[in-house]
Amino acid sequence: MSSCPAFSAIAFMLFVSAAAWPAAAPAPSVHPELWPAAEPAAADPATEAFVQQLLAHMSLEDKVGQMIQADIASISPAELRTYKLGSILAGGNAAPGDNVRSAPQAWLNLTNDYYRASLAASSAAHPPIPLLFGIDAVHGNAKVVGATIFPHNVGLGAAHDPDLVRRIGAATAEEVAATGMNWTFAPTVAVARDVRWGRSYESYSESPALVAEYAAAMVAGLQGQRGTPQFMAPGHTLSSVKHFLGDGGTVAGRDQGDDILSEAELSAVHGAGYPAAIKAGALIVMASYNSWNGVKMHANHSLLTDILKGRLGFQGFVVGDWDAHEEIPGCTKYRCAAAILAGVDMLMAPDSWRELYKNTLQQVRSGEIPQSRIDDAVRRILRVKSMAGLFQRAAPEEGSAAGNFSSLDLSALGSAAHRALARQAVRESLVLLKNDRGTLPLNPNARILVAGDAADSISLQSGGWTIDWQGDHNSNADFPGGTSIFGGIQAAVTAAGGSAVLSKDGRFTEKPDAAIVVFGESPYAEYQGDRENLEFSPNDKHELALLRRLRAAGVPTVTVFLSGRPLWVNPEINASDAFVGAWLPGGEGEGVADVLFRSTGREHYDFTGRLPFSWPRTAMPVTFDTAGKVSGALFARGWGLDYHSAAGTAQLPENPQIPPHWASPRGSLFHEGHVIAPWSLFVGDHVAEVHITTARQASPQGSVVAALVPDGSSVVWDGTQSGLFVVSGRPGDLRPQARDGVVIELRYRVDRVPDQDVKIGLRCAEARCGTSGGAMLDVTRALKHSPRGDWRTLSVPLSCFTAAGADLAQVSSPFAVETSGRFGLTIRDVSLAPSTPGAASRCPGTRYIVAFRNPRTPASR
Repeated sequence: MSSCPAFSAIAFMLFVSAAAWPAAAPAPSVHPELWPAAEPAAADPATEAFVQQLLAHMSLEDKVGQMIQADIASISPAELRTYKLGSILAGGNAAPGDNVRSAPQAWLNLTNDYYRASLAASSAAHPPIPLLFGIDAVHGNAKVVGATIFPHNVGLGAAHDPDLVRRIGAATAEEVAATGMNWTFAPTVAVARDVRWGRSYESYSESPALVAEYAAAMVAGLQGQRGTPQFMAPGHTLSSVKHFLGDGGTVAGRDQGDDILSEAELSAVHGAGYPAAIKAGALIVMASYNSWNGVKMHANHSLLTDILKGRLGFQGFVVGDWDAHEEIPGCTKYRCAAAILAGVDMLMAPDSWRELYKNTLQQVRSGEIPQSRIDDAVRRILRVKSMAGLFQRAAPEEGSAAGNFSSLDLSALGSAAHRALARQAVRESLVLLKNDRGTLPLNPNARILVAGDAADSISLQSGGWTIDWQGDHNSNADFPGGTSIFGGIQAAVTAAGGSAVLSKDGRFTEKPDAAIVVFGESPYAEYQGDRENLEFSPNDKHELALLRRLRAAGVPTVTVFLSGRPLWVNPEINASDAFVGAWLPGGEGEGVADVLFRSTGREHYDFTGRLPFSWPRTAMPVTFDTAGKVSGALFARGWGLDYHSAAGTAQLPENPQIPPHWASPRGSLFHEGHVIAPWSLFVGDHVAEVHITTARQASPQGSVVAALVPDGSSVVWDGTQSGLFVVSGRPGDLRPQARDGVVIELRYRVDRVPDQDVKIGLRCAEARCGTSGGAMLDVTRALKHSPRGDWRTLSVPLSCFTAAGADLAQVSSPFAVETSGRFGLTIRDVSLAPSTPGAASRCPGTRYIVAFRNPRTPASR
């Protein structure tokens, strides 16, 4: 996100006492002269007249419905006949029949059912208004099995080819439209400045200029060029430029965090993509989760209304992110006038749409939300639908761009032309970082060993937002028509008369002429991909050992490194004769082989990719001064070798130079006010759970409030109902730790003695747990006997939770505290720690947890 800040900068925003934090920070004033002025495009009189006529015949219920977007997992076509919502989406793990591996025809049938339901009149007076159906096709229509999977944005940034991006946008739109959808949640125009951010691969570059150029290209590709007959013609979809504003600039690269920076930097760096996208015809902008200097973007009227809709001349509508309005102080996901008043025109309420609909109606009738604001929002939504031609379109199953699935070679979905384009994108995205002694290009008529965990995994080379949200449960069978990197190498070598042997661990009986080792990051998506530092695989060095073993055997060794961002890999570079940054290339692994081997009568390809981000010298991110000058880079942005570059790379230092605060100690979850990435904090009650992304966060009903203070996290329960404080993240297997005697260790201070039972415990991942949700153990006695104000340590063996019935194979929340009474607790440290020799191992009392939902479900972003 932002340049690597000092810890004091984090303290500035996070070490705030609960008593001193206001209910809602006022939106800072803005200075329009810091933003590029734009004249709004001339309004089309026919469109405006049509919209006004439609608006005049709509009831308040019709209007509020247009302002709400629900997820297909929580609304049926039958319900859409009654609740006339303006939009639905297929979120991260939502799919037809709740099966993310559904066939394309099932997607088309689903979109058709919703479309027809949206036009079915609930009353004679209801004007039929077509539905917007959105999906996260962020690197191709990658949620649909059989679609073309393009490289993620970070790889496209390395290509430095705007026309390539435009053509990828057009191909993606064609594949999305083929399944009946009309809205693509792209492009992301974040300028990631601290690549510890788990969404860095969604950023094209750290360069605002390149991001702006790509923003315009992708919008034009998805929608067709505005002002031409191609604009929203069959086979195109609406885009939504995201996330406004500053998602790539948060402190320490924390997802949904705070941008602590000047308005000038916010505009020049993080706002760079928006004027270009709007000029290219963007009609939808998605608001961001993050804050700017303490104010949530979903509540920032100055930026959403005064700047975006005013200064930048944006005439379309602003859509919220997945339940993001619930993070605004004073709001819940079921009720939030503040977001609407700030300028959010359509609230993404995936699982809360019914209550939000009813509450918003009540807020308008009471005068809390002016009717004029509702009319403005709905006018913008209808304008977009009209400009996109939705009122003239047939049902999805009848559209000329829909439903051609009889042959992958002939259909839009996964067509040969689209796969060839994706293969070209892979070739152009590869960056050669090292090539000693002319190791590359390799002779294809040779004996090639292919090794590494990612060598034959289309899942690993595709990353997150692929089939499902995190993209981490896929196999090669989920990518019909796709090719792994090994598959591409094998095809190229076999065609030239050579041989390619796959050996994941690099063992061989006959010495190869060369080895290609493919490894990198495992798939991840938002906030679960956040990192404390940039050291690759700090707790597992088996890939490094493999490289060193091959070199010691005298085998020329080429590394193909897969990652969603630059990482500190100095030891791995040192252990390789050649090193290729391949990013997340997607489903066409043959593009890698195209560049690694010499020409044998076919077209010859050289390395043309250049770094879109500075590559770090240490395991800490590079930093940027106010003029944008970079410090701490090993390889500068724009750097990359080709086959004509001078060979020879000096030995790189192998000390990661990680400051103690940013180390990733094994087992640490929370330390002195700092949640350890990739873990996140939530507070919850019987209504829902809320991600803690500000210095103070209340649960939806206010029964529990967490505030980050200098000592840690102060958590206060008011006794009105049961409340929960939880550390949550990607599910993991804790059974080995339980067998080894590992304990949950809590360093705490009691600020108010509990007047009812208090439990601590853990929970298992949804649908992968042997109990109803995990197990909570009663620790009331220990807490009541802890003197107020004294720091104490509580240790509970993981085996106690196994005894209580929890299946530790898939633990999503390794620590939670729950009570229904009044209680005050400051938490300094939470960790999974080795048991202390001689420590007591009695388990506290037990009960199963059934009252709380799992934290945020996979979402659209």
